[in-house]
Order: sequence, then structure tokens, then C-alpha cells
Amino acid sequence: MDEIATVGFQIIALVRDKPEGITNDDLSEALQSVAVEERLQAVNKLLVDGVLEILKRGNTLVYRLKDPGKKSNAPKDIDNEERVIYNIVEEGSNKGIWIRDIREKSNLVMTQLTKVLKQLENKKLIKAVKSVNASKKKVYMLYNLEPDRSITGGAWYQDQDFEAEFVDVLNQQCLRFLRMKRDSARTSTDGPLAVQKLSECSVADVHRFISDFGISKISLDEDDLETILKTVVYDGKAERIAQVDGKFLYRLIEAPLEPPGLVQISVR
Repeated sequence: MDEIATVGFQIIALVRDKPEGITNDDLSEALQSVAVEERLQAVNKLLVDGVLEILKRGNTLVYRLKDPGKKSNAPKDIDNEERVIYNIVEEGSNKGIWIRDIREKSNLVMTQLTKVLKQLENKKLIKAVKSVNASKKKVYMLYNLEPDRSITGGAWYQDQDFEAEFVDVLNQQCLRFLRMKRDSARTSTDGPLAVQKLSECSVADVHRFISDFGISKISLDEDDLETILKTVVYDGKAERIAQVDGKFLYRLIEAPLEPPGLVQISVR
């Protein structure tokens, strides 16, 4: 066994005795017979291998054993400060994390934190994403993640602007499909119940129609189309029918005849 591995086992034993974490000063005092360079190499190897994780407590770096179920994808060729920030950003997943929260967790001063964030951005390890909930603020997440809808606003937002015209077009196309289903159902000769059943459609049916029609340049999923169908229901133009599996079918509501206008009667 090489010297670095031996020192690594010693460090693991020391950290196990201090589950709250151990500092460089603690390691230096406990491993006085070990050269500083060897100790640093052993610590870095344990960090890279995912045995230890590094945190900030005040202005001090703290090492502790990493939870085996908590795996980090931090690359091996980044320094300790970058690794701390990378791991914090990674915890934010695709919903991201505010710079204020990163600062609180890392305990880095703002100038240093900004510098490290920029380094990680330049290396394409993290990215800053504007949130529709706070247009002047950004959240950070890993570079390869697709932001959650709560951040981007989903399909209905483009550069934080609500696409009202796009939603209206989809609303009209969903309504058009429901009319087509109704008109096709009316050709049935199996009675009114069959006509009613044939006029119903699922979200998947509408999604297929919109996708085949090609009116959207962005990818829409069934949740997007169900949101639009709900607007048709809220407009009083369709009804939503619950199914035993928890899903819903949609059907056009027959519009009542327009009420007659006021008639002026002359009495002679």
C-alpha cells in the first residue's frame, strides 16, 4: 500500500471520530509525522473519490465523511472552493439556487463567491438562469440541467414574457379539434349515447392533433395541452369529465341559441 493511501486511511479514522467534521488544523495536529504535501494529496484523493465532502464553517474549511447515498458529479480537476460551490449548486437540482443561499451555505465573501461562480460558468459546469418569478434575480444550476417549469414559466413564456398570442392560438386549435370530434360523432347512427361518447377526447388525442398539425415550434407535452384545455373549459366552451383512473376526457358544449334581440313594438 502506498504512503498516500495509508495517510488516507488515517484521515478517514480521524473523521469518523468527528462526525461534525474536521479542519485542516485538526488534521495537522493529529498527523504531525506526515508531510504537509502528503496530507494534502491524501485529502484531495478522498475528495475526488467521494469519500469526503468539503464544507465551509465560518471562514474555515471542514471535511466530513460523505453520505454513501449522496453522490456528487463534481469533476476531479477543480479546486476545493470550486468543489464547495459546485456541490451546493448541485443540491439545488433543476430548480436552481439563489446566490444569497449559496453565500450562506459557503460562507464566502461576495467578491470571492462571484469569482468562483464565474470560474465554474466559464468551465461550463454551472449556469445562471433568470426566473420568471423574479426577473432581476438569477438562480444557478448545473450546466447540463433543463430548468424546472417553475423557473422558466414553461411553454407559455419566452424570455420571461407571457406568450398570450401563442396561448390563444392553442386555445382555438383545441376548440377546433373538439368541434371536429363532435361533428364526426354526429355521423353515428348508434343513438345519442354513442354520439356523446364519440365526441369525447383525451388529452393524448389533443396532443397528437397539435403535434401533427405542427403549429408549435417548441415541444409541448400533455401537461401543456391539458392547461390549454382547462382554459377552454373555463371559457364555458367545453366540459371536463372525470374518469375512474383519475384522468379526464373533454367534450364540446353545445352552445345555446343566441337570445333574440329587443324587438320594438309599435302600438297603434
